[in-house]
Amino acid sequence: MQRKDDALFTRERPFEAKKTCLLLIDTQNYVWNPEVAKRVPYFDRQIREVVLPNLRRLIDAFHGAGAEVMYTVIENFTKDGRDRSLDYKLSNFFIAKGSWEAKVLDAIAPGDDDIVLPKTSSGVFNSTNIEYLLRNIGIDTLVVTGFLTDQCVDHTVRDAADRGFYPICLPDACATHSEARHESALKAFAGYCRTMTTAQLLAAIAAAR
Repeated sequence: MQRKDDALFTRERPFEAKKTCLLLIDTQNYVWNPEVAKRVPYFDRQIREVVLPNLRRLIDAFHGAGAEVMYTVIENFTKDGRDRSLDYKLSNFFIAKGSWEAKVLDAIAPGDDDIVLPKTSSGVFNSTNIEYLLRNIGIDTLVVTGFLTDQCVDHTVRDAADRGFYPICLPDACATHSEARHESALKAFAGYCRTMTTAQLLAAIAAAR
């Protein structure tokens, strides 16, 4: 029987550096670039004014605490993209291997010991070995950030929960193309994760140190 005082059965858990991973989803040039900025001004403004500054603070705090930082990027494994999911083929997502579009944004570039996982589907658990890696490292808590809130972020939160991880979503460290889409997604997957602000998580990291 579940006990109310059993730490296993609550999402309100203290920060543990060795068990927590910051995951930045698709924070790459393909998703945000000058062309996208002109086409979707709301998205551009959120990234520049809110998300990127918060991600920079989070990366620095995780590195400082000795915690894991991991990235995903949409990127083909093959030259012709034959390895892509059917959905990515139908949606015409073609990001060439080693291309500028596949590169993580310079402002939040990976450190020399951070893991970058290429993926060819919306759900990182479906097209990479992320679960294997997280288990090997000893991670049980996944802080999910990045793009897009209502697509790949949504997939990751739900899949992480189903696979026995404790997902945390930071609404001010992820974004999508409109405020309505962002808020709708957050409400839809709220039951699968703990929701915190960047400031709250940074305070938890500081308290743990």
